[in-house]
Amino acid sequence: MDCVALSRRQLRRPLSNLCRSCSRRFLPRLSRTYASASAQPDIYDVVCVGGGPAGLSLLTALRSNPTTAGLRVALVEAQDLRKVRSWKLPPDRYSNRCSSLTPTSALFLDRIGAWRHVRRERVQAYQAMQVWDGVTDARIEFEWDDAAAARGQKTIAYMTENLNLTSGLLSRLDELGSVDVFEGAKVENITLGEDTEELDLREWPIVHLAGGKQLAARLLVGADGANSPVRAFAGIESRGWDYERHGVVATLELEGPGWGGDDMKIAYQRFLPTGPVAMLPLPGNYSTLVWSTTPSNATLLKSLSTKDFIALVNAAFRLNTVDLEFMHTLSSGQDDELSWRLQHTQFNAQAVPQTVVGVQEGTVASFPLKMRHADTYIGERVALVGDAAHTIHPLAGQGLNQGQGDVAGLARAIEYAASHGQDLGARASLEAYHAERYAANHVLLGVCDKLHKVYSAGSGPLVPLRSLGLRAVNAMGPLKGFFMDQAAGSGGKFGKLF
Repeated sequence: MDCVALSRRQLRRPLSNLCRSCSRRFLPRLSRTYASASAQPDIYDVVCVGGGPAGLSLLTALRSNPTTAGLRVALVEAQDLRKVRSWKLPPDRYSNRCSSLTPTSALFLDRIGAWRHVRRERVQAYQAMQVWDGVTDARIEFEWDDAAAARGQKTIAYMTENLNLTSGLLSRLDELGSVDVFEGAKVENITLGEDTEELDLREWPIVHLAGGKQLAARLLVGADGANSPVRAFAGIESRGWDYERHGVVATLELEGPGWGGDDMKIAYQRFLPTGPVAMLPLPGNYSTLVWSTTPSNATLLKSLSTKDFIALVNAAFRLNTVDLEFMHTLSSGQDDELSWRLQHTQFNAQAVPQTVVGVQEGTVASFPLKMRHADTYIGERVALVGDAAHTIHPLAGQGLNQGQGDVAGLARAIEYAASHGQDLGARASLEAYHAERYAANHVLLGVCDKLHKVYSAGSGPLVPLRSLGLRAVNAMGPLKGFFMDQAAGSGGKFGKLF
């Protein structure tokens, strides 16, 4: 733990395994702007900007590990975290922003002591998935085989509200203590420090908060979202494109707990030419909707009456794409239109979700979909995690899990540096994190991007080819098992966090 001591005398010593001349030669400077010498900054080992799941998980992982528990760490969050701490909804109300947690992500949360702080009665495990092509009806069914079930492997993923997770992480972090939390704090600027008579902080990021507070970071972590100020300070480019699609979310009430009952929850996803529509189970008779569609369709969905919105959601899983496209041209009357069209449509009722009978007031919302990937996750004394490093299409439900994987990898890199007397903020100490996570995330980003493009075709030679592939995977048990391992976060290099 020698590297943890932060006396002013020690800060005058070289802060990296590289000599200063070498670091100037080989390591790019992060900024040409320097902090003013008028106020001395507070010194921290790790400053994390962003109090979402990624940032809270990282600080919890560091504080819960005996090797890194002695580090001086700080959290900077623009929102008032008191609302997160006191978050509570009635048992029959659910937030519309939910995420899928793989068993591996849940295991990581358990290892850092946060899983027991999450309100488990509001978490729903699901054991099967039904995925099909909206044009050809080619289908793949994911369910663990008897051998996997005998090993106790029954859950594909857990659905939980984002606020339930952040509230649990914050509760665990409060329990651990020794974290300086700057909440409701706006980051006005990030600069490099100066060389004074007492301190040499020329290579240290200085976070300037509204009100004049300054935080010097041996390692500055950007967990601050897709428009990351930390990434901008480090001069790291983020590349990608907008999908010209919006994700429509809502909390739905079904006519029952699902065809498998409470013990066999099923997730559904249908690929439509405008984008996939998914219904994912929540406790009881509730589900969360994630519908990727065109901006005009999203606007229509948000403008409909409750009964017409429900009708269009039910139609999305039952009608053919031509009928569904027509229903999107109506400004109202979808409920009557669906009733008539269902009389002339054949489908297996138990191959689609149970009928939606209600939508919780105020939960219908939308957000634009995009793909972004940073050129690198690290700089000198800077690391990026979560959405600050990458943004993925929601069709695979892996965004949150990617962030948890980043956190686990970065926490390991920090632990190794601390236990071996290395400078944890030096680029050399962060290379292992970048090497582990960048390739894995890049592959997943590419797969989801290609799936979106392949299933956006409503006609042409690609349609029968993709259907053939889907049916082939469904018929090949080992290959389907491989994809299930990936979805559950337990499949080899690209699926595992540990």
